[in-house]
Parts: sequence; C-alpha cells; structure tokens
Amino acid sequence: MSVNDLLVQGAAPLYFLDYFACSKLDVPIASAVVAGVAAGCRQSHCGLIGGETAEMPGMYEGDDYDLAGFAVGAVERELLLPRVNAVQAGDVLLGLRSSGVHSNGFSLVRKIVERGAAQLSAPTPFASPKGHATLAEALLEPTRIYVDALSPLLGLADGAAPHASWKGLRALSHITGGGFTDNIPRILPAHLGAVVDVSAWQQPPLFAWLQKVGGVEAKEMCRTFNCGIGMVLVVAKESVEGVLEALAQGGEKDVVTMGTVQEGAGVRYTGFESWSS
Repeated sequence: MSVNDLLVQGAAPLYFLDYFACSKLDVPIASAVVAGVAAGCRQSHCGLIGGETAEMPGMYEGDDYDLAGFAVGAVERELLLPRVNAVQAGDVLLGLRSSGVHSNGFSLVRKIVERGAAQLSAPTPFASPKGHATLAEALLEPTRIYVDALSPLLGLADGAAPHASWKGLRALSHITGGGFTDNIPRILPAHLGAVVDVSAWQQPPLFAWLQKVGGVEAKEMCRTFNCGIGMVLVVAKESVEGVLEALAQGGEKDVVTMGTVQEGAGVRYTGFESWSS
C-alpha cells in the first residue's frame, strides 16, 4: 500500500524498508513475512534495501508480532500530482479494480464476522472469483499494487516518458480507509465534488456479503471500504480515450467509468439500488 501512496504523487517507487517486532523471533514466521514483503517489492519494481527486527518480551505475547514499513520514491517536480488547480467540473472518474478489502475497514469486518457468527476457517460463504477456500483467505487477499498498470501512463520505467495523454490526468486517489467519501475530495478543489455511480460496476461478492451480514447501509460501505475500486483517476473528458489506451498498455483493460467531477463539495452517489439486486 505504501507504493500506491507514492503513485498518487506521480512518483516511481525506489526502495522499501520493513520493521518486524515480536516477543521471541520465530524464524519460519519471520522468513515468511519477509518473503511476502519481497514479493510486493518485485511487483513494485523497487528494492528491499534493509529493515529492523526487534525482540521485545513483555511487549508482545506468544506468536503476536508487529509489522510496519515505508517506501521512498522520486518524481520530477513538473510531473508531480495531484494537479488540483487543473481539476474542472466535467472531468471523468476512472476506476481501477481492487483485489479485495485492501487492509482497510477491518474493525468493521471483525464486527460483521462476529455478528454473523462466521468462522474464519469455514468455507467461503460467497462465490469467490479468486477461488478462496475459506473466509479468512478471502478477507486477507493481498492488496493490489498498481505500479504496472500505471507505469505507461506515468512513464515510471527507466528512461520512459509519460504517455502522450498524461497531461489530461489531473489526479489519482488511492482508496484506503474512508472509502470514496473521504479520499476523493482530497484531490479536488474546495468548490468541486464528485458524483459516483455505483451501478457502473458489479459489487464484488465479498463486499455484498459484508453489507448483507453486517446490515451496513450502502453509503456507509462507500465511506469504509473500496467496494471493488482501489484506485481512482481524475481525467479531462477529452483525454479519456488516450488514458484508457495507456492503461491498456499496462495490462489494465477492465477500467470502470464511475462518475464525474461536479460543482459542490463532497461525494454524492447514484445507483445504490443495483447493490440490492
């Protein structure tokens, strides 16, 4: 997720460092964790250049451990995003699919699982597109990293220049905690907001299950979860075709045209009736 936060600045990830803390080091567990971090770095085309391991008896119990990390990237000043002053009413919102919950909203997830008396080790209680065998596997699907998808558009590869349509890209919003409601307004001028049509994409089965079992209102789902869209692009209307072409070069061919920028602050929603079908 750290590298996704770099992407919204237009930056290419350079390197990542991790921090692993526990009561007593369990080498197989620590090795598996670092292997996962290394896999994410390979996806991000950045280096894992070091880290810290700390044993702190009394701070952690049993097999509990803490994992943290940070990433560093670079971008030329003239390519820095977001270009908030360039955003205009009529700009288009394009959405890139998420892989799942993306490590956000788990306080609510845990409440829903408890309320539904669901067992994390039980078979997945919905049709999982990725074929997850258990509910736990579905909930813990790794966060999608968008480096490859956005590289042609942003020109992130060594020696590469941004795609010709790059100037039509106003901003990027990484949909984390706060969902669309809190994240999209951060990249818009104060007098502008967004209209999001949730009927533009099918609600993923995982989120439909969370909403139904938890009795969560649709608007609250959009304030807590990514609801199937993990990255939002704000694009000038006349540049949409070129941006879609650049995204396709990055392997991103299932892009959702999910809304527009309009006058009036905040995010407004349409199409919630599609989530009850």
